[in-house]
Amino acid sequence: MTTTAATPLLKVRDLRKHYTTPKRWLRPARPPIQAVNGVSFDVARGETLSLVGESGCGKTTTAKSVMRLVEPTSGSVQLEGRELLSLSAEDMRMRRRDLQIIFQDPYASLNPRLTAGDIVTEPLRNFGMGAAAERRERVQWLFSRVGLRPEAVKKFPHEFSGGQRQRLGIARALALNPKLIVCDEPVSALDVSVQAQVVNLLMDLQAEFGIAYLFVAHDLAVVRHISHRVAVMYLGHIVEIADRDTLFSAPLHPYTEILLSAVPVPNPRTPARRMLLQGDPPSPANPPSGCRFHTRCPMAQAVCKEKAPELSERPSSSATGSHLVACHFR
Repeated sequence: MTTTAATPLLKVRDLRKHYTTPKRWLRPARPPIQAVNGVSFDVARGETLSLVGESGCGKTTTAKSVMRLVEPTSGSVQLEGRELLSLSAEDMRMRRRDLQIIFQDPYASLNPRLTAGDIVTEPLRNFGMGAAAERRERVQWLFSRVGLRPEAVKKFPHEFSGGQRQRLGIARALALNPKLIVCDEPVSALDVSVQAQVVNLLMDLQAEFGIAYLFVAHDLAVVRHISHRVAVMYLGHIVEIADRDTLFSAPLHPYTEILLSAVPVPNPRTPARRMLLQGDPPSPANPPSGCRFHTRCPMAQAVCKEKAPELSERPSSSATGSHLVACHFR
């Protein structure tokens, strides 16, 4: 994989997460589920890299493996050049000051027994940051910065709307001044109008504080709005990485083309070329040989069944980054 000259904030190499199923009495052992299988990418400082793909392709598992919320099977994850996978549990806990997450479900990710103020104060207290008065002042500032009223610190999560709860989750993630925030589908549970508000808030915060985002999403319209670069995943592999404009205007991998063709066109009179994806995704417990997409690819040939293509660089007209594709014919 080609790397940029500047040292990335986050560097992921050959990341793998395989789930083993327990052996049952009188039943043969099942093969491991290869949820993530050899994923590599970089995230620069202040950049948004989005992970997209079908449900079950490994996006969320990749993001949580980066944070070690699930323990990877193997690979390398470096934050500012320091390996995270070899850290002890306590060292990793301390490193999470620089690495926070916004969860998908704003209803399930907040402790219903704590007030909103206590939820945002908790990370500050856990890391011993500031005196009590300084923590209260920072929580008030965080509330105003994410668009919540300062008096809302006394409310409980059930008293907030969905969008307000997600703003509360963003304030909690911001509390420790992280350098990277993993956004695990942070707007998928919200109404469309509220989605736009939350996405714009994330972009404003990035511009103000220089935060990098690893953004997991299904909604390609949201991805196109917020991303600097996009990585497309299929069955545990990254099949294409490019800057946003290049990926949406000139995709190279057949799976990316099919994925983008499914995006609804706002004007029904605008001609749209629909490309249908045949069949269901193969099981990650028994993936196809060679290229994992060959069972559904309209361009597949004999070599696709025999040899897995490497994610390698292709000529790009963009001056903002390289175009990486895993395909024998593109």
